[in-house]
Amino acid sequence: MSINISKQKRDELTTKIEAIRSFLLKASQDENKESLLTFLGQIEKEVKGKKYGLVFEEHRETIDEVLDSHIPILSEEPSLFIENGGDINFLLEGDNLAALRLLEKTYRRKIDLIYIDPPYNTGNKDFIYDDSFVDKTDSYIHSKWLSFMERRLKIAKNLLSENGSIFISIDEHEYANLRLLCNQIMGEERHVATIAWQKRYSRENREAIGDSHEYIVIYAYDVDKFKEFRNRLPLTDKQKKLYKNPDNDPRGPWQSVSLLAQGYRTNQMYKIIAPNGTEHYPPQGRCWSTIESEFLKAFNDDRIYFGSDGNGVPRRKQFLYEAKGLVPWSWWPHEEVGHTDEAKKETGIILDNMTAFSTPKPIRLIDRIITIASGPNSIILDFFAGSGTTGHAVLAHNAVQEKSKRKFILCTNNENGICRKVTYERIKRVIANEGYRASLKYYKIDYVSINERMYYEYADELLLHIRELVELENGVNFTRNAELAIVLTDDEMDEFVENTDAFEKCVRLYKGHDVLLSGKQEEILKERGVEIITIPNYFYKELEG
Repeated sequence: MSINISKQKRDELTTKIEAIRSFLLKASQDENKESLLTFLGQIEKEVKGKKYGLVFEEHRETIDEVLDSHIPILSEEPSLFIENGGDINFLLEGDNLAALRLLEKTYRRKIDLIYIDPPYNTGNKDFIYDDSFVDKTDSYIHSKWLSFMERRLKIAKNLLSENGSIFISIDEHEYANLRLLCNQIMGEERHVATIAWQKRYSRENREAIGDSHEYIVIYAYDVDKFKEFRNRLPLTDKQKKLYKNPDNDPRGPWQSVSLLAQGYRTNQMYKIIAPNGTEHYPPQGRCWSTIESEFLKAFNDDRIYFGSDGNGVPRRKQFLYEAKGLVPWSWWPHEEVGHTDEAKKETGIILDNMTAFSTPKPIRLIDRIITIASGPNSIILDFFAGSGTTGHAVLAHNAVQEKSKRKFILCTNNENGICRKVTYERIKRVIANEGYRASLKYYKIDYVSINERMYYEYADELLLHIRELVELENGVNFTRNAELAIVLTDDEMDEFVENTDAFEKCVRLYKGHDVLLSGKQEEILKERGVEIITIPNYFYKELEG
C-alpha cells in the first residue's frame, strides 16, 4: 500500500497548529495574542501550501520598485521614424517588463505568435540582474532567473490570442526549470512540443560530450485551436524530386504512398485484386487505410498504383499539386534552419562586422517559426529582441510570401546602445538595402511619477502619451498624416471641427472615450464621411480617481 509520508507530517503539524490556536483563543487577552494568531495563520498557510511544482526564492528587481511608484508611458523618437510604405512595425526601447505592461493595455488576446530568446543564465556573464551579472557563485542564480522570467511570462500569456503560441529558445542550463515554470504559468496541458535545434555543424573536442543543440519550448493558449491554426512546412526541392510521372498522368507528378494502416478494423480487411489478377490482403497486425467503397473510388479515378509490373502491393498515388506540405516535427537540423555561425555572418554583413551577440539566431530558424505559427495578418512579438532577427525575419518572410502582411513588435533595453546601434540599425538597413515595403516607429519607455500624487495631478502628463498607445494598438501614424486625427478632450474636438484645413482631409478620427459630440458635430462628421473610433477606456484606468 502506498503511504504519503509528507502528507502524514503535514497533517500532524496542522493538528499541532490547531491545538496551539485553541489554547491561544482560550487564553486571556493581551497585546501579544493577536500577533501570535497572525503568525500562526502564516505558518499554517505555508504548511498547507503547494507541494508539487517549481519552488524558488522570489526576488524583486529595480524595475519593480519603479513600477510601484510610476506609470510607464511611450515617448516617440520622431527622428528615428522609418517611412517606407507598407504596414507600421514598432520597436520599444526600455525594460521589457514595463513594455509588457503597456502591451497588456493594447494587445491583450491579440498576439498570434511570441518568440523570445531570453538570457540562458549560464553563469558566464550572460544574465544581468539589477545591473549586476549573475555568475556561477551566486547562491540565488536560478531563483533570480526564475523570478525575472515569471513576471514576464505571466503577462505574455495574457497577450496570446486564442490561436496564439509562444516559442522560447533555451539551452540545458535552465531548460528543466523553464518547463516547470511554463507548466505553472501556462498549464502543463498547453505544452505543444519541445524542439531540438542543431545549432552547430562541427564537433567540439574540448568538452566531454559536445554541445550541438538548443531547445525551443512551445506552449499554446489553446492547443486544439493551435493545431487548426498551425501551418505545414512547404516541400523542399529535394522532396519535390520524389514526385515522378512514369505513367504520364495528366494530373502531373506523383509519388506512391502506403495504403496500409496500423491495427485491425473489420470493414478495412477486404480483398484487393490487382490488374494482373493477384490477390492482396493486409498483413498481420495491419489493415487497409480506407474502407472498400472509398478504395474503389480511388481505383476508378486511377489513384491506385500496383508497381511497374502491376503485381505489387497496392499503393495510393499522391499528386504534387495536392501536397499540403509537411507536418513539423521536433528535430530541426542545421541544414534546414541554419546554425549559429550562419547567424553571426548575417548580422556581420548587415552591421559591418559589429559583434553584438555571441549566439544570435539565424533568419531561417525564425522564418520556420513564423511559417508554422502565424497567419498572413498576424502580429509577432519579441520582447527580448536583441539583434533584431525576429523583425528581419518577418520582413523577409513578407517579401517572398504572397499576401503576407505580418507585422512585428520588438522590445529591448538600450544597454551599451544595443537598441539604437544594433536592433534599430539592423531593421533600418535591411529595409533600405532590400527595399522592403515596411515602416517602423521607435518608442522609448518613460515613466510618470504617481508617488504621493492624486490622479488629477498627473492626469495631464498621461494624456500627452495616449497618442502613442493608440498608434501602437492600431498600427497607425498620426505624425504628418492629414487623414488621421486624434482628440482627447471636448476642447480639442471643438478646435478640430473649427480647423477647416485639417478637418477636410481627415477620414478617420480617434476620440477619447469620454469626449461627447454635439449634435452639430455628429452631423458634420457624418456628412464628411469621417470614421469615428472611440479610444477604449482601459487606456485611461490610471486617470480615474
